[in-house]
Amino acid sequence: MNVQSKTVTGKALWVTEKSPDLDNLLIDVIEPAIPQHGPGQVLVEIRAAGVNPSDVKASLGHMPHAVWPRVPGRDFAGVVVDGPAHLIGKEIWGGGGELGITQNGSHAKYMALPQAAVREKPVNFTMEEAGSIGVPFITAFEGLREAGGVQPWDNVLVCGANGKVGQAAIQLATMAGATVFGVEYKPMEFLGHSAQPIEMFDSSSQDVADLVREKTGGRGADIVFNTVGSPYFEMANKALAKQGRQVFISTFDRAVDFDIFTFFRGRHKFIGIDTLALDSVYGAKIFDVLKPKFEAGVLKPFPINPETVYGFDDAAKAYASVLRATPERVILKP
Repeated sequence: MNVQSKTVTGKALWVTEKSPDLDNLLIDVIEPAIPQHGPGQVLVEIRAAGVNPSDVKASLGHMPHAVWPRVPGRDFAGVVVDGPAHLIGKEIWGGGGELGITQNGSHAKYMALPQAAVREKPVNFTMEEAGSIGVPFITAFEGLREAGGVQPWDNVLVCGANGKVGQAAIQLATMAGATVFGVEYKPMEFLGHSAQPIEMFDSSSQDVADLVREKTGGRGADIVFNTVGSPYFEMANKALAKQGRQVFISTFDRAVDFDIFTFFRGRHKFIGIDTLALDSVYGAKIFDVLKPKFEAGVLKPFPINPETVYGFDDAAKAYASVLRATPERVILKP
């Protein structure tokens, strides 16, 4: 729900209509009233918030269920400033599919949040690091969970390995002990953290499916985490092992050629992940699993480049850079 408000203070981004394109993003900076948290909610002062492709796509009108006008933003780190006494002052982190889509989100000085979604951030994280984790790790975790989990004997291929979801999936898969390969559309080293070395492939000049089978003794990939969709669809299907699972989180083209015979003879599974359907309370439960790994240093936060930490006045530039494939994690600070 959208909460009522009072007392004008603090800035927020405000989206009222579909933007025509990345060069003309219609994102206003306003000074709204502080959200009045309702029953079962707290008031959070946002200290840092990641910018995700879904935030930008919603502003471009690609998310028809997004409610306008609204404050965008799905990920956050901040401090509880109002609510039950035992929660006030807690430094928290999170992310949710309802935030910034069907209710006001985190690209603001203040945000109302369900009490059930309140989770203290890792003690070894800065606010910027904590605010960067949400959507990428929630998506990667949920995709791998829906695929049956990663086992040490699995072979995993991550398409779009250097995207933030791809980097998160590689961290989780290598943490589990799997053999992991990455693919990008051009020659590229892996830019993220991994618990063990991974081999990168170049889809523009290499037959990735053949290479995966060669490197796995003919078996193929038990899990393909396809963060891009249609451009890798055919290759990924050819790379799948018997009983292999392909995870989808996005696509360019909706319609693709599909070999039904190979699909059922291979006993393959396709898994679709839509994190807009996972609210901040669900995301908090995923963070409960991941937090000890982050605090122990087994999982790592995304490196924060000061050059891609933006104030609200540069929000349009920050948003555009995300869909223009910056390799850095983009962060907004009120």
